[in-house]
Amino acid sequence: MRSPVPETDVIAGRYILATHVGIGSTATVYRAWDPHEDRVVAVKLFLDRYDADGVDRQCRELRTMAHLDHPGLVRLLGGGVDRGRPFLVAELVEGETLAARLAGGPLPVERAAAIGADIASGLAHLHSRGVVHRDVKPANILLCSDTGRARLTDFGIARVLGHSVLTRTDAVLGTAAYLAPEQVAGETVGVAADVHALGLVLLEALTGEREYPGTTVESAVARLHRPPRVPDELPARLHRALSDSTRRHPGDRPAAADLALRLRHPRRPPELRRDDGSGPS
Repeated sequence: MRSPVPETDVIAGRYILATHVGIGSTATVYRAWDPHEDRVVAVKLFLDRYDADGVDRQCRELRTMAHLDHPGLVRLLGGGVDRGRPFLVAELVEGETLAARLAGGPLPVERAAAIGADIASGLAHLHSRGVVHRDVKPANILLCSDTGRARLTDFGIARVLGHSVLTRTDAVLGTAAYLAPEQVAGETVGVAADVHALGLVLLEALTGEREYPGTTVESAVARLHRPPRVPDELPARLHRALSDSTRRHPGDRPAAADLALRLRHPRRPPELRRDDGSGPS
């Protein structure tokens, strides 16, 4: 069924909505046509209304995000506010999400490692430009049907739209399983939180199960009391990479760029640069 959210089939007097391609707890994503650029795009229309006082700041942030270009990222093209409702415009990537793929069971080791390397490389690009994703999860990873590459979407939304859109109770329920310990504990959140989340995503991709299931509280309490259980039967390189990326303390985790190399080049020596986790919050 089509989402009832749009009050019109044209957003911002420009983007012509067609069918929806995804419905979540905070937004609906539509396939749309941009006649100004003569191209098909994806429009993400959020359910919550918007605080008009922050329009100028959000527009500046969107212009910054539009300059982020990497094969491991879905490029953000723009956005704004239409009739009091925030929206984002991104390139349309044909393919299923990792969440949809995992509904059919775990992935082969090499496929999971390749996906992890693609996403870690995209995160390294974000981190080098001062952006923390904050919501790395299977539903935000697209598997491109044309290239076979994995691409991360929704990057920087917490920064662009502010926290109000993303901290609704029902939104937290969907992402609690991938939060880093420092996020749960209310500590400073830096780039290392994204690395931790990716480690949990890859564990799920390899085992077919969430490491910290349950309600928000159950999931949060579990990660503060025990480390993730990395299967001993995994290849040594993956076991080390996942164990390191999901360590309790941010400073003990590898930087995203190093994690990408470890996943893509299994024989690379383990003397890797550590990130202190003190990136932007």
